[in-house]
Amino acid sequence: MNKAELTAALAMRTKMSKADATRTIDALFDDKGIIAGELKKGAKVQITGFGNFEARKRAARMGRNPKTGGTIQIKASIAPAFRAGKQLKMALNNKR
Repeated sequence: MNKAELTAALAMRTKMSKADATRTIDALFDDKGIIAGELKKGAKVQITGFGNFEARKRAARMGRNPKTGGTIQIKASIAPAFRAGKQLKMALNNKR
């Protein structure tokens, strides 16, 4: 499912216009949206029954350039992470 399909499904399920559904999805998931904004602040976003979003720090490390085989220094970074909640896991495994 891509963003357009998600927008159409949200609009149909909630009986809102596609424009309103697009604005809602953008407000949550855009790079300037609510979730990204909270992660940038260092906060976690917990959606009960669905899962948790968090920012994880990655330390600097040595890597290998696959083209040349030489070693390279990989800079430290912050990566987004998602951990599924119990209800989502149970839904995927057809358990109640």
